[in-house]
Amino acid sequence: MRIHHLNCTTMCPPGRRLMDGRKGFAGPAALTCHCLLVEGARGLILVDTGFGLQDVLNPRPRLAPMFLDVLCRPRLIEESTAIRQIERLGFKAEDVRDIVLTHLDFDHAGGLDDFPQARVHLLADEYLQASAQATPLDRRRFRPLQWIHEEHWVTYPTGGSADRWFGFECVRDLKGLPPEILLVPLVGHTLGHAGVAIQSDDGWLLHAGDAYFYHGEMAPDRYRCTPGLRFYQKLMQKDGYMRWYNLRRLRELVRNHGRDVTVFCAHDSLEFELLEEHEKAPIESPLRGFIESQTEPTLHA
Repeated sequence: MRIHHLNCTTMCPPGRRLMDGRKGFAGPAALTCHCLLVEGARGLILVDTGFGLQDVLNPRPRLAPMFLDVLCRPRLIEESTAIRQIERLGFKAEDVRDIVLTHLDFDHAGGLDDFPQARVHLLADEYLQASAQATPLDRRRFRPLQWIHEEHWVTYPTGGSADRWFGFECVRDLKGLPPEILLVPLVGHTLGHAGVAIQSDDGWLLHAGDAYFYHGEMAPDRYRCTPGLRFYQKLMQKDGYMRWYNLRRLRELVRNHGRDVTVFCAHDSLEFELLEEHEKAPIESPLRGFIESQTEPTLHA
């Protein structure tokens, strides 16, 4: 399987170094919406969608003002959407047969209606929570206007599976997908949040979604996170205990199996840049070295 790393819209919250750790305090930060495009034997598979065409063309009814204007400030550009990037690779929307979601937050599910024929795979608890719209925050983060085509959705239970993947409970046998793609429950940020594990030619990838936000959180000993992202994660978490529990487990996964599994999150721009470079010129363990050395490499503007 060939895997492409796509940034499906950059978010530019204020605070720069307090958010993304880049040099300087003035100006906006740069947070990615890191999605994956997998070229499978039976069509394309998209992991998360980032923002979609309708978010770009008509953002006000689809995105809550607190995220659109204050906390996230996405740079809504049509060329950054998953559909346009996929088209530039020579494919069409109907070539995307399956979409696997880490969760249904607005910045992960905005492009769903650009692929109305695709099957959408997610944990059942995520669908139930997002559909309930139970709290003011839920109504701002989960935007049903972004997912009006639900006839092809497939949901999976969070618990009850005897299958394990590096010690994590996982969902195998995703309908119509190859066995090399798994849903790995990582509850906390939302109640149905999951990672997506993919076995590639040179090891496993784990897209951890929003289980963490900053690469320093995966450091084996002196782990750290910027103040702005610490605040944002606490603001958005649905279960703080489970978020910290799964964060510790991910850190142990990196420490014990970092040469077999490459772990990355959705919004860290440094991780995205390193993996994008790795896609163009593969090297062994693209994230492992700098995490172990605790040395911050130069970040691109």
